[in-house]
Amino acid sequence: MDVFAAIAEPSRRALLDILVHGGRTAGELVDALPALSQPGVSKHLRVLREVGLVDVRTDAQRRVYTLRAEALAEVDHWLDQYRKLWNWHLDALEEHLATKKKRKS
Repeated sequence: MDVFAAIAEPSRRALLDILVHGGRTAGELVDALPALSQPGVSKHLRVLREVGLVDVRTDAQRRVYTLRAEALAEVDHWLDQYRKLWNWHLDALEEHLATKKKRKS
């Protein structure tokens, strides 16, 4: 599985959305996602670890999960082509509105 397949699953994206704000224990992640069981959260965390999106460290008896944002670089690179497209559209809209405003003046 690659990063794209991993983030295609809504529950995994929900976990990433939580982890973007800082490290969380497995229990905190289970509490934050009541629609998922503890085994379900663990399964999704394993997938995210395997593709490199999440790191885990042991803190006493707990496992703390953190986001590895650099692993999203591949997604960012892929999205860049679409960002350019949107920027072009937004520039064209801005120009159109400026022209329309000048005509009214």
